[in-house]
Amino acid sequence: MSRLDYIAALEKAIEKKFGAEAIRHPKEGWSEEKEKAHLEQARVFYKRYDSILSQQKEAIEIDDFVFVSKHFIERETQRQCNCCNKYSFQIRDDVYMLKFDCCFECYVRYVKDREERWNEGWRPSKP
Repeated sequence: MSRLDYIAALEKAIEKKFGAEAIRHPKEGWSEEKEKAHLEQARVFYKRYDSILSQQKEAIEIDDFVFVSKHFIERETQRQCNCCNKYSFQIRDDVYMLKFDCCFECYVRYVKDREERWNEGWRPSKP
């Protein structure tokens, strides 16, 4: 079996298993309008991306020798859980503090599989 016969057989097997669209050439459904829309979306995306990067790169001087990004100084992070009042520096807790206003342990205890109720405003009673 030659290499081209192998490729043809492989292409037929892919078409049989996944359908004709799986072997279609990517440019087949592409048009000038789609190209213009894609380029506009890319332009908007990279404009936003560049503005975010420029904000993060703005550095300030502290104590005449340390350069810190303004992004990190202006960002407020919550370290104390609103449910159990536990104070944490764990990165895992940061994710849950930002999204659910609680630490990981409280997320597992009160929020997991009940996000809808939590987002509606329910909170456990404090002792």
